[in-house]
Amino acid sequence: GLLAGLAFSAWGAAGAPDSPPGSRFVCTSLPLDEANPGCPLPPIPMQGGGLPLEEELKATVLHLRETILQQKETIGNQRETIRELTAKLSRCESTDGKGTWRKELGKGKDTMGDLPRDPGQIIDQLSRTMQTLKDRLENLEHQLRANVSYAALPSDLREMLQRRLGDLERQLLNKVAELENEKSQLHNETSSHRQRTEAALNALLERVSELERGTSAFKSPDEFKVSLPLRTNYLYGKIKKTLPELYAFTVCLWLKSSASPGIGTPFSYAVPGQANEVVLIEWGSNPIELLINDKVAQLPLFISDGKWHHICVTWTTRDGMWEAFQDGEKLGTGDNLAPWHPIKPGGVLILGQEQDTVGGRFDATQAFVGELSQFNIWDRVLKPEDIMNIANCSTNMPGNIIPWVDNNVDVFGGAAKWPVETCEERVLDL
Repeated sequence: GLLAGLAFSAWGAAGAPDSPPGSRFVCTSLPLDEANPGCPLPPIPMQGGGLPLEEELKATVLHLRETILQQKETIGNQRETIRELTAKLSRCESTDGKGTWRKELGKGKDTMGDLPRDPGQIIDQLSRTMQTLKDRLENLEHQLRANVSYAALPSDLREMLQRRLGDLERQLLNKVAELENEKSQLHNETSSHRQRTEAALNALLERVSELERGTSAFKSPDEFKVSLPLRTNYLYGKIKKTLPELYAFTVCLWLKSSASPGIGTPFSYAVPGQANEVVLIEWGSNPIELLINDKVAQLPLFISDGKWHHICVTWTTRDGMWEAFQDGEKLGTGDNLAPWHPIKPGGVLILGQEQDTVGGRFDATQAFVGELSQFNIWDRVLKPEDIMNIANCSTNMPGNIIPWVDNNVDVFGGAAKWPVETCEERVLDL
């Protein structure tokens, strides 16, 4: 084989006994049956009484080849692992636009796609594996140099082995460099993706915090009014939240209107199957009325003088008891208003219009004309002293079911939200 040819050439280079200095024999291999018996082969050196040197070299080369094949296979597996990681990262960034590295709000849980662990750790492990392969190669070279037979090898064979070892070392170093480069790119992509994901999460958390605080364009989230200047069937406000099932309630609001005949419908609550679940309305020449489940109670309230007035109505399902307050004073009470009927949940609350179907079919003749503010609902009957304190601005008591905040009120059809006068200025109208 190659080693025998090299050894034979090396022996020729060393020269036959009669060859002149510097001369070199070139021999051509022949089949055994054609070999010239007059050209005898040199004796095969022995390794200290053991195996012939040729066999030793063959075993060494075979071992090197096996090592190289194993290292190539390992490198191929590692490159496949890197490609798989890169593909997973790509899927993380392209799945649903929200980023697959997510931290569940309030939990801090890392859900980075389906990667079992941090990619940087995997790349570090690959680099360590490559370094181990390089160390093994260097140990092979040292062992070969330390072997007694190495010094006895022909110079051509030693150079060939050194070139092979050098080439293999360069290949390993190149692979390590490629892995380090891919590792750096992967870390950069990972860092960039984390930063984008964290920025999106921070923006979302900020927005949630703003909504929880009721942040708005007004000085305070409750210091605004809804203006409904025309009697139409398309100007209205809508409360985003709905009501739960209620067995009692208190509804309070500030309103200002001089419309006639009647101020219209300050608010209405409709549910499937009952458009008049809860309605406050002054229509035509009728007095202001409270409707519950389409049952009617007339309230002794007078609010169409163009001034701000604080209105509260309370109701409980027990015996259908109701109360009516104007500017903090109780002006009327009664019973048998839809007794033992719980207010149904899941309906629509509209400001300024009476609903004939859930959320629609408004009638312009029943529309409210004026301004509304501080519309709050509680799931209980407030005490008269609480209502008085709210009316005279000595306490701030938002509704525990429906609070008056900017981000909970939408306006449509030309209705508008404006900053409102302070509570003290409204009281001056009283």
